[in-house]
Amino acid sequence: MRKLALLALVGLFFISCKQGEPRYTQSSAEIDTFKELIAAYEGADWENYTAKFADTAQVYHNTDDKPMTPAETVEAHKTNTAALSSYGFVPDKGDMEMVTTDEGETWVNYWGLWKGTIASNGKEMMTPVHVTAQFVDGKVVKEYGYWDNAPMVAAMEEAAAAEAPDEVKPADEVNPGGAE
Repeated sequence: MRKLALLALVGLFFISCKQGEPRYTQSSAEIDTFKELIAAYEGADWENYTAKFADTAQVYHNTDDKPMTPAETVEAHKTNTAALSSYGFVPDKGDMEMVTTDEGETWVNYWGLWKGTIASNGKEMMTPVHVTAQFVDGKVVKEYGYWDNAPMVAAMEEAAAAEAPDEVKPADEVNPGGAE
């Protein structure tokens, strides 16, 4: 009986040791860092934004084979938001979790709704976004982001076309028959 009790105690000890860190959580230092990363993006605070990444970080936005550095990502964000009067993520329309994989990797997953307003015409665009970022020692080492750019590209082209001056018509169309 003593051996059975001792065996049960040892079993409980091993089970309790395995339950240290939760596999999934919605509260962690990495999630807090990711929230700061989003806030830096929304505020165009690019110095703070890049500070959240490791020096060797690879960023994959809508690609799986063409990584950017954090500095290149900032330049892409600047280009993509230049024609917008405002942009950011809709509060309370997102969710975030941290997961520890079977390999012991730490990833933060974010699902959100991005909203931007085109400066020239005031048109608002809403785009569902998914971003997942791998953390090592408190820094993002790898990030994947996925969203559908097509509606925004079409809206930007439409806005640019509306701003373009009418094409100059040939003289014979302006003044048919050449009469003065």
